[in-house]
Amino acid sequence: MSALLSVENLSVSYRIPGGRLRALRDVTLSVRRGEVLGIVGESGCGKSTLAAAMIGLLPQGATVEGGAIRLEGEDMRHLSPDRQRGIRGRSVAMVFQDPMTAFNPVLTIGRQVADFTGAHGQRLPQAEIAAMLERVGIPDPARCLGRYPHELSGGMRQRVAIAAALLMRPDVLIADEPTTALDVTMEAQIIHLLRALRADFDGAIVIVTHHLGVIAELCDRVAVMYAGEVVEEAAVDDLFHDPRHPYSRALLACDPAVVIPGTGHLPTIGGRVPDLSVLPAGCAFAARCPLADALCRTSPPRVAGQGRSVLCHRAATQVAP
Repeated sequence: MSALLSVENLSVSYRIPGGRLRALRDVTLSVRRGEVLGIVGESGCGKSTLAAAMIGLLPQGATVEGGAIRLEGEDMRHLSPDRQRGIRGRSVAMVFQDPMTAFNPVLTIGRQVADFTGAHGQRLPQAEIAAMLERVGIPDPARCLGRYPHELSGGMRQRVAIAAALLMRPDVLIADEPTTALDVTMEAQIIHLLRALRADFDGAIVIVTHHLGVIAELCDRVAVMYAGEVVEEAAVDDLFHDPRHPYSRALLACDPAVVIPGTGHLPTIGGRVPDLSVLPAGCAFAARCPLADALCRTSPPRVAGQGRSVLCHRAATQVAP
């Protein structure tokens, strides 16, 4: 099946004092209709920049230096601003990270959702909006339409945000850290909601998260990002049972349910993501990698692997840490 949304060799940088920060470098990935793609990595690895680029919402100071973002084969980078606005929300919709700031505090929920659909030339009746709120698990949806955002919990606001995104029947739904701002109970409920919705959602879903549990619960494939690059892409089962990039292995080892024997400490990855304005000559992960050698520190790796992509000099040898 051909890709519904694809990113091809995408590079994005931000203007900063004294130079540019290279947030994305030659990122290539795709998602097909009916598929859920997860994008995972530490903070500062480029996940949210990639999500913003996919929907055409990069902030001021960002520059797309190269590559393409295609929706059903059409490069969205070369569309007029009016055409991009028409696609955004209707063909590609997004659920943002913080439901506490996603709504205007002085307008009712019903007014805001109706305004959103009306902006795309399809002002839906309140009954249809209420039906979608019920679908995402909002109790007494008709009453909810008359409430203000502060009258709803964070979990309820996130459900409303998901309902608003789905009302236009988008081809692609992008969820950027949809559970991060919620407590554990609400997080579990949103995960179960998204899993239930995928059964009757005909498009593709992209989940951006740092939470490997969300990836395991929801996704078919996963792209692991580090320092602005996709370092490994694989089916979810393959990644969890046979991670091939040292960074993927390190992420999976950081299980909060595991305590290092004799220390009482949780496992962590030593060091930090490198400064993306002053990148190392070789592999970006080399300074933190237990397998790194002189080649890793001096020469950028190339994508290797059969049936899955791994950006690592050691991918072919499969040496475990």
